[in-house]
Amino acid sequence: MKPYLLAAAVALSSLLGACSGNKDPQEAAQEQNEAKNDAATPATEMGKVEEKKLDFDSEFLTKAASGGMLEVELGKLVSQKAVSAEAKQYAQHMVTDHTKANEELKAIARQKNITLPDGLADDHKDVYDDVADEKGLDLDKKYLREMQKDHEEDVKEFTEASVKAADPAVKAFAAKTLPTLKMHLDMVNQALPKVEALK
Repeated sequence: MKPYLLAAAVALSSLLGACSGNKDPQEAAQEQNEAKNDAATPATEMGKVEEKKLDFDSEFLTKAASGGMLEVELGKLVSQKAVSAEAKQYAQHMVTDHTKANEELKAIARQKNITLPDGLADDHKDVYDDVADEKGLDLDKKYLREMQKDHEEDVKEFTEASVKAADPAVKAFAAKTLPTLKMHLDMVNQALPKVEALK
């Protein structure tokens, strides 16, 4: 395919994606990244290997971006609505730490021409809504349970990216963020039993 035709096809698919309106923002961003990778990668065996690595990096960053947004938005909500000191403090930590990590992630994505989601992925939006629907101690418990599950997944994904990412900047970001995520997991593992014991 001629380069200008490919560019037109990418632009059209982006436009159609934007027009659909109800597409998962994370999936939409990843589709744009895959189209960019296809356009930029030479059609050789080596190019195909490199393309897979680039897809891994962009998938990791798009998912991490949506997850980071969830941490911040839920943190803001829970820091205002929580009734237990443990949930409130944890939520404030999430806002501070993940706002910082999100800015670093955005800077890397800009440098690498990786499109990030412009909103929460559908599964992250479901988590937000599920927690937001609760009140009182039920909200605190639901929030901390979700954060425990979320950070267990994050630690696995960031560990994998710190080894597998093709781009050195993406690899370094994953490795640098990993200790903070492990600390968050330790914190929630200590907070949750205390809040679960409250009546």
